[in-house]
Amino acid sequence: MSETQGPEKVASAEQIGLSHREATATPPRDAASWARKIDRLEVDPREGVRGTNVAGRRLTGPVQGFGKMWQKTYRMDVGQVPPERAIATWREHFPEFWPQGNRFAGALTGINPGDVALLDLAMGGGVKLSTGVFVLYADAESFTLMTPQGHMFAGWITFSAEREGDSTTVQAQVLMRANDPLYEVAMTCGGHRKEDRFWAATLTALGQRLGVQDPTVQTRSTCVDSRRQWRHARNVWHNSMVRSVLQTATPSRRVKSPDASASPGA
Repeated sequence: MSETQGPEKVASAEQIGLSHREATATPPRDAASWARKIDRLEVDPREGVRGTNVAGRRLTGPVQGFGKMWQKTYRMDVGQVPPERAIATWREHFPEFWPQGNRFAGALTGINPGDVALLDLAMGGGVKLSTGVFVLYADAESFTLMTPQGHMFAGWITFSAEREGDSTTVQAQVLMRANDPLYEVAMTCGGHRKEDRFWAATLTALGQRLGVQDPTVQTRSTCVDSRRQWRHARNVWHNSMVRSVLQTATPSRRVKSPDASASPGA
C-alpha cells in the first residue's frame, strides 16, 4: 500500500490543525494547488441538497478526531488510460460516480482548491445525513477532500492516479478517525463495511466511464492507532447525524449550532 498522502507544509497544516510530524510526512507539492488558509467554512445554498451542518464549521483532521485511526485504500487498474485523463474525468464528473441516493453538490466547474461541496448521504430509514467537504488540494494527478466538524469522520480522502508499469492505477485513500463516540459505535457496527462498499462502487463507476470492461477494486484497511482520544469526546455536540435527524423531524426549524451565525445556511 502506498504512503498516506496529506499536507506536508507547516503553512498548510496550520489551517487544519496537523502536528509538525504529520505536516512534514510527504514530499513537497505545488503551493498553487493548495486551498487558501481559512478559519471557518462559508457556503452558498445549492439546489438539490439541504446544505445544513456546514457553514461556520471548522475543518478537522485525524488529530481532532475521537476514534481509532484508520487508513483505508481502494485501488483499481484502469489499463492504458493516462493518469491525467483519469483524474480530469474524476474531478469533472465526481458526483456522477456516487452510489444512487447520495448527493454531492459542488461547484459547477468541478473539483478545485478551496471549493466547499454540500453532501446528502443516504443513511436508511428515509434519513439523509447533511454535511459537506472542503477541497484542500487539487492538481493534474490527485485531489484531496477534507471533512468539517460534525462529519462522520475527521480526516481527509486523497484521490490519485499513477502509472505502474504498463497500466494506470487509480486510488482513493482515506486517513480518518470517527469524529465522536456515537460515530465510533456506528462505524464499529457496520459503518466501516458500508464505507468500503461506497468507495468500491464509486471506483467501479469511474472505471466503467473510463472504458474498463470489468472494473475490479482492491480494498485494504489498516488500523494505524488503536487508541481513542477521549479529550475529543465532546465533538458529539457537532454530530451532523443527530442534527440531520432533528432537522428531518422538524423541517421548519433548523437546529443551529453556536457558530451558525458565522455564515448563512448554518
